[in-house]
Amino acid sequence: MTVTIASKLLESLTKAAAGNSHTAAPAAAVLWTDKDRQWEKSLVQLREAMPQLLTLGEFDTQSLSGPAIWLKCAIAGVLQEVQFHGVPVVYLPGVSRTELRAIESCPRDLQPLAELQYRGVLWSQANTKDWTVSAFLTSKNGGLGLDVAQDKATQEALAQALLAGVLLNRPVDELKGRQINAEWLLSLLAPNPTRDLLAWMNAPQAMQQEWSGVRWDVFCKRAKADFGFDPVSDGLLVAAEKLARRESKWAAVAELYRDSYNSFPEVLNLLRTVQPPQLGLFPDMELLAGYPLANEQGESNLRNALSSCMSMDVAQARTTILAADKEHAVRREWLWSRMGLSPLASALKHLACLAELSIAMPVGDTSAELAASYQASGWQVDDAATQALGSVHAKSDSDAVGAAVRAVYLPWLEESAKRLQGVVQNVGGLPPLEDAPNLTASEAGTCTVFVDGLRYDVAQRLRAVLDAMGTTTMAARWTSMPSVTASGKAWCSPVASLVAGTSDDTEFEPRVAADGKPLSGHNFRKLLGDKGVQPLDKQASGDPSGRAWTEAGDLDHYGHEHGIRLARDIDAQLAQVVERVQELCDAGWRKIRIVTDHGWLLMPGGLPKSELAKHQAETRWGRCAVLKETAHATPLTFGWDWCKDVQVAYAPGISSFIAGAEYAHGGLSLQECLVPVLELELEPIPAAQVQVKIKSVSWRGLRCVVEVESTASVLVLDLRTKPALATTSLVTKVKPFENGKASVAVEDDEQLGAAAVVVILTADGQVVQKQATTVGEDA
Repeated sequence: MTVTIASKLLESLTKAAAGNSHTAAPAAAVLWTDKDRQWEKSLVQLREAMPQLLTLGEFDTQSLSGPAIWLKCAIAGVLQEVQFHGVPVVYLPGVSRTELRAIESCPRDLQPLAELQYRGVLWSQANTKDWTVSAFLTSKNGGLGLDVAQDKATQEALAQALLAGVLLNRPVDELKGRQINAEWLLSLLAPNPTRDLLAWMNAPQAMQQEWSGVRWDVFCKRAKADFGFDPVSDGLLVAAEKLARRESKWAAVAELYRDSYNSFPEVLNLLRTVQPPQLGLFPDMELLAGYPLANEQGESNLRNALSSCMSMDVAQARTTILAADKEHAVRREWLWSRMGLSPLASALKHLACLAELSIAMPVGDTSAELAASYQASGWQVDDAATQALGSVHAKSDSDAVGAAVRAVYLPWLEESAKRLQGVVQNVGGLPPLEDAPNLTASEAGTCTVFVDGLRYDVAQRLRAVLDAMGTTTMAARWTSMPSVTASGKAWCSPVASLVAGTSDDTEFEPRVAADGKPLSGHNFRKLLGDKGVQPLDKQASGDPSGRAWTEAGDLDHYGHEHGIRLARDIDAQLAQVVERVQELCDAGWRKIRIVTDHGWLLMPGGLPKSELAKHQAETRWGRCAVLKETAHATPLTFGWDWCKDVQVAYAPGISSFIAGAEYAHGGLSLQECLVPVLELELEPIPAAQVQVKIKSVSWRGLRCVVEVESTASVLVLDLRTKPALATTSLVTKVKPFENGKASVAVEDDEQLGAAAVVVILTADGQVVQKQATTVGEDA
């Protein structure tokens, strides 16, 4: 049991009650005199451990307190409401031993207790003086023999610690070998003065009311001693100034605020009242880091600088952006950036990357060389632009960032698109890339996830997330011409070889090659099923031992509906894809292939307008149009990939046939046409780590029904004559377990009565449990 100051105090009082063992009668009471009322503050805490503790004072039976005559009756045991065992201890606040012993001059209201000094015993030091708190702690003769500083501050702190109830419960062993001084005692009362200071700055009136009394006095003392600050005389504004300057011990306050600012929301408003210092022409920006107003002024200046890019050529805009980054980059390290109060400084990081990376254009004399150049570095330009646009929310900030993005990004997009269009004109299309993956074939255990509008740079973001789930690889291929969903979805599907188009398909939706039916959702799913690919609904998991196709994400729809806002919400859209991939992995799929139909262009302020007369177009989209038979071909006219008889005109560069379009696809550019193929492969779970218990095996004729308990999410049931050889299976098709149950049927009725083995497999075919059985007979 831990020995505390309280337990030693009670032990001393109990020992006094025992008195002299050689006397004829036990002590009637222990008289505890305390002229200075030092122990009075600890009575509530002591009374819990000493129910026989009585107090001279106002009448209160609950606290066993009353006048002398009442105490005399209580000691005599004649009061029914006062019951206790052992020798009573009578605490006499404001009374000294000397007063009690001088019977002739003893106060009248105390006289009934005076005679108890003869029938009882006085609890006092060996020198007959009253036990003070300091004396009891320091005395080696009847006390604890501890080292207690005797200065005034320590004595005051002792009284406060007693009142707060944090001293008596301290273990005595903890106090030996150390000095008990004011600083240590105050640390008991206010163990975290740094946090207390922030709590007070956040809600001064509420904290002062909550800490009323000792706690408030201690807080003020700690503030003065530790931070050179008086909450009463200096006030909140002085505290805010000191916090903003972050000097001396206030640096620790600033650090705690940086780590836990969400806990002190009103401190920000308080800091906003502090004007930053004037630092001259070449300021040390770190001296301004603690001032929200300095950050807000920086954001305003940066907003003006970025907005001015609207009227600049690309070289001037690039210089402006890089100069701004040199000035404002430091603000990204400030607390206000972490709090989301420096969106322009955050966007500037990506704008600076955009300005630097957009100097280099994709290079190559062929479409394959341009694709390789884009995969190596070009995609980073698109990523920087979308990251910058996605860093801001307010319209004024979006307009400023949009002006800077447009100034340096649009010329780069325009030139890279023209380079691709030039080589496409030379060869009449986009020849397949040599290293492009074959999407019509996939091994068992592969689920293809279609994500509409997964541009190459966005796929790089997705890959960074999926890397934590397994091994990822990234490849690229050309989508169909034009780069629209109706054509591209079939183009990247496992049934592309079963699809064709006709000259009547002016909406770019191809048909089932075998019967000419439109490739509707129903017919597309039927083609998948006929080829052995499971078409999965959004929440379905399918059989992970086979192949499957499912869809996730909504990037393209979101882009058409919200335009530039897509940049801000890309990660939220990708989160849906990641969630679906995780579901499939949890269901047992070991390989996920992510494909898409097209990319897109995104330009603040809208894509440049390109003219195409309405009477020339059969169907007109933003970046492409089907020409009428009577129309003259434009310089960028090519046959539809699903049917070359359908002539498609493409808008030049990155222009659009529809004015004001911020988001568009269907044209000829690396961003629209070069699409990613992202594959995630999970490591197989070692069979030794899969725990499976076969609960039951039952037969219904030639059908075997098995129930299991397992830690694995996906298991498969087979019936074999030799458990390790799949070639000895007695069933036509293995079956996955659902809710711990599965059943398989033996195809050959001649096997009835034959010996067999129930085999439990993981999704990748590892045997994890087996049990012998007889075909047609219950185990």
